[in-house]
Amino acid sequence: MPELPDITVYIEALEKRILSQTLERVHIAGPSLLRTAVPPIKSVEGKKVVEIRRVGKRIAIGLDGDLWLVLHLMIAGRLHWFDDNGKAAKSRKALASFEFGNGVLTLTEAGTQRRASLHLVAGSDALAALDPGGAEISELTLERFAEILQSANHTLKRALTDPRSFSGIGNAYSDEIFFEARLSPITLTQRLTPEEIERLFAATRAELTKWTDRLRADAKGKFPEKVTAFPPGMAVHGRYKEACPRCGAKIQRIRYAANETNYCPTCQTGGKLLADRSLSRLLRKDWPKTLEELEGLTSSKRDGNG
Repeated sequence: MPELPDITVYIEALEKRILSQTLERVHIAGPSLLRTAVPPIKSVEGKKVVEIRRVGKRIAIGLDGDLWLVLHLMIAGRLHWFDDNGKAAKSRKALASFEFGNGVLTLTEAGTQRRASLHLVAGSDALAALDPGGAEISELTLERFAEILQSANHTLKRALTDPRSFSGIGNAYSDEIFFEARLSPITLTQRLTPEEIERLFAATRAELTKWTDRLRADAKGKFPEKVTAFPPGMAVHGRYKEACPRCGAKIQRIRYAANETNYCPTCQTGGKLLADRSLSRLLRKDWPKTLEELEGLTSSKRDGNG
């Protein structure tokens, strides 16, 4: 799912291309994409783009008349830009296309599940209603960050990725933040020490800034076409069983639903393996507690003794 760094770079690319441009035509091919009926989608045609902003993990495109096109890309939605209208017309995978005088913006979604959404709303109040309300990390003091973080006793993973608490942080970058802060993703927020909260705050700001700068540099002024949940250079996210870049231990994971959390047991959990829901239920008392036990279990199975 595109998160704060990805959305920021998308918006910068869109501002260069469609700000002050007139939206000439909208075509919706995906029947489940458009989630609103009023105002009618055709009412944006002929309107000029006056502002583009991020609303959590959403991209909001403001047009004349205080109309807002709000895109939520969810897990697999991606944006594409075509300077040539003819090339855009040949892109049959587009769920939506937005034609401007200087090019076409399209939205695609990989896979068969259709989770991406498009809302058209009128007025600032209607736009605000789509905002989960999470605080912007860049605007927080350490004290306010700690207050929000510890307002309920949740795991760090849940707290940092809750869009009602913090804006724009999801599964991928939270993994990198916890690694940088040397904290377990399942630590309960109200058990954190002041020093750990300070480390987490610094790591959150640093990682979001680092990845925004890196993605911006990777785009090289072009429209970002390689937005992925697994950008090259991540320390732990998506690197299960690969070597930790800090200590060399094998990266581990916790799987849940369609997601997984990646972490280094040596750097983040004192060598302890966190219980993977599916495997720990299967193995129960045999679930390995440390990397050494895991390696022993793996070797035993490899040798045919398990």
